[in-house]
Amino acid sequence: MPNMQLSKQILSMMQAKRTPMLPEAFLKRMENQLGAEYPEFLKSLERPRAVALRFNPLKGETHQLPFVGEQVPWEPMGYYYDPASRPGLHPYHEAGVYYLQEASAMSAVALLDPKPGEKICDLCAAPGGKSTQIAGRMLGQGLLLCNEYSPVRAKILARNIERMGVANAIVTNEKTERLAAKLPGFFDRVLVDAPCSGEGMFRKEEAAVTDWSQQTVEMCAARQAEILDNAARLLKPGGRLVYSTCTFAPEENEQTVAAFLDRHPEFAPERVDAPWFTPGEQGTYRMWPHKLLGEGHFGAVLRKLDGEEGDIPEEKGTAKPKPWQSFAKETGVNLPEGIFLGFGDRLYLAPQGCPELKGLRVLRPGLELGELKKDRLEPAHALALWAKPLERTMDLPSEGPEIGLYLHGEVLPCTEKGWCLVTVDGYSIGWGKGDGRQLKNHYPKGLRR
Repeated sequence: MPNMQLSKQILSMMQAKRTPMLPEAFLKRMENQLGAEYPEFLKSLERPRAVALRFNPLKGETHQLPFVGEQVPWEPMGYYYDPASRPGLHPYHEAGVYYLQEASAMSAVALLDPKPGEKICDLCAAPGGKSTQIAGRMLGQGLLLCNEYSPVRAKILARNIERMGVANAIVTNEKTERLAAKLPGFFDRVLVDAPCSGEGMFRKEEAAVTDWSQQTVEMCAARQAEILDNAARLLKPGGRLVYSTCTFAPEENEQTVAAFLDRHPEFAPERVDAPWFTPGEQGTYRMWPHKLLGEGHFGAVLRKLDGEEGDIPEEKGTAKPKPWQSFAKETGVNLPEGIFLGFGDRLYLAPQGCPELKGLRVLRPGLELGELKKDRLEPAHALALWAKPLERTMDLPSEGPEIGLYLHGEVLPCTEKGWCLVTVDGYSIGWGKGDGRQLKNHYPKGLRR
């Protein structure tokens, strides 16, 4: 378990970073918005940032890490860490043991409260922090659709889904209105972490300050309204919709929610148990940087009261190809329940209940199993990151030199023959293939250090 004694040490080691000159119009609005709390809010923007990570329950039990400190109150798997430790360079990061995620950004999934076995949509999902957080709570059971409109960001999303070993996620690169037309009334829960003016990121990203304007706020509010309308169509009756932003602007937050409820009488605000957040009207919640260790966030919880549940055709899939059967027999890989899908020469396992995907831009229809090459299967890196230790496993210590050599693409001594899962302190990280003397490295060239 993480060391809980480091909170004061972590905070004292953080280097203060002064926020760039904030826009005058923003400051004036915040003063009117916060009243007596305004000076405290300003001081919070000058304090050192608290940085956090979230452990991945799909990887199993978490080993104690010396740079991890106090738990994030609203996320059981979230912890603050010492920024000097640079955990993004640790082998555990490449193995998907944790995801570096701003603490207050974890609040949206806390409000969504996903459950194993449900059908859930993360509608604006890149780069994948909230999607992988949802996947962790689903524990591999149910169906998660992660969508991103930007092709570049959608690829980043797909890579993070892969790195965190998520098997039951579909990644799409679509306009929200096309998804709503294709999958009406399909999902139990929908998260809209909407594109916004990013005022909550002023202390984290200088570009958020320089790009800000009142026109940006108004443009974002219009776009958010369109996305929310499409999210409403995706949700089944009785389902939960969570809307979140990382901005302070009422136009993008409370006013957007109020306008949505006016347009959609089939929805009602829902109050949830969230003692760490400041509640507002109509199911809304605020996270203020002067009241917690985080950058600031907004959330709203809405329940769909009526409507029609979608009757969506499911993917039929194919029979297990013989190359997969041979590979599974050789390695002992046992897959969860799912649907075998072939995309060109690539083989995937889609989650049970997967809707028909024809007509959608799909980057990842589930867990990638590998490439079919005539009578054999070349296993995918995604399959390795999902897998638990197998009969043929080479475990490398995180503090030893071998893991660095493996991540660099080097050949390692090995007495095994055939496909071998490589792990770091028991966490799967990639494939190798032994010939009885050495292990040919199959760590992806694009990921090598």
